[in-house]
Amino acid sequence: MGIDICHKHDRKVHRTNPKSDDVYLRLLVKAYKFLARRTQSKFNRVVLKRLYMSKTNRPALSLARLARLMKKPGRIDKIAVCAGTITNDTRLREFPKMTICALRATAAARE
Repeated sequence: MGIDICHKHDRKVHRTNPKSDDVYLRLLVKAYKFLARRTQSKFNRVVLKRLYMSKTNRPALSLARLARLMKKPGRIDKIAVCAGTITNDTRLREFPKMTICALRATAAARE
């Protein structure tokens, strides 16, 4: 027989602010906190959740995946938003012209 474990003090921890002291990240969080609270848009809540994440848990996005996602109909002249890092993909020969808004882009991805 096993022992009975007391789960009285177990709790699920979720962030309400980023741990980073980056001024620009804090400004983004302030803006999206307001938008998530005042609008019914699920997009604003998802972006806010991603901004709270640590750098290791914030998923990166490759240029190839970004090009594939933006190739869908109706997305040609839209702005691509990524709450993370844009990374280079050497398999991609030509990249279509598009407007990208991201927290960070690697040096190779900018070329």
